[in-house]
Amino acid sequence: MCIDRPDPAAPERRGKAQVDNPRDPAGVQALVAATPARIGVGRAGPRFKTRSLLLFQADHAITQDALFRDVNQPLLDEFGLFTVQTKITGGKQEYLLRPDLGRLLSDDAKRTIAERCVKNPNIQVVVGDGLSAAAIEANLRQMLPVIRQGTQAAGLTFGTPFFVKYARVGIINDIGDLLQPDVIILLIGERPGLGRAESMSAYMGYKPKTGDTDANRDVVCNIFEGGGTNPLEAGAFVIQIAQKMRKHGCSGVALKLASG
Repeated sequence: MCIDRPDPAAPERRGKAQVDNPRDPAGVQALVAATPARIGVGRAGPRFKTRSLLLFQADHAITQDALFRDVNQPLLDEFGLFTVQTKITGGKQEYLLRPDLGRLLSDDAKRTIAERCVKNPNIQVVVGDGLSAAAIEANLRQMLPVIRQGTQAAGLTFGTPFFVKYARVGIINDIGDLLQPDVIILLIGERPGLGRAESMSAYMGYKPKTGDTDANRDVVCNIFEGGGTNPLEAGAFVIQIAQKMRKHGCSGVALKLASG
């Protein structure tokens, strides 16, 4: 006797309504197909059905995997990205508990960046793992070349891109102090949701420096194919925002006020 159950995360099962004897089966199925939210899952007494519980656990495992593993080194090598690290020394556990340390470059990182990076570029791209390695792996190949090409097409200088391990968004302040670019674009993995680990954000700041906050930054979020902002479109969009930043000499709330 086989006791194995079908994979609850298989596309044909994930999108199937589980309501028993619905009055409008086609209507329920249409609702389920229209949203990634967990609707139409039915119940067994007061509890979830076994299939719903197994799918929840499978999606939670996807989230954990994205959060705790590292970005694949071959991907970084493909784009020639050297790696530096924040002040996190205790691995992922410390990274999750001490977001303040993820906003600061280590002394070794500062020396490496100062030695290897072009100073005062118009556009400086930085890649950070953030809270999802899967997001970087899903989007970097498409988005980084578009940013590079868009920078060149706009007649702007492109700095030396690199990768920051255990990065938080505030790391752009330290990088701004070191390299003094016009605009920093930080591509970073977003906090994964259940079964959704490939969403990336592009945080941007004009001449970022120590003391800047989220009010000084702009962001293009939910970058992923198949439901989010397409990474190709996002790459072109961030260049447009960068040009607005340089035109008005500001970013964040100040940019919104200056550009109406």
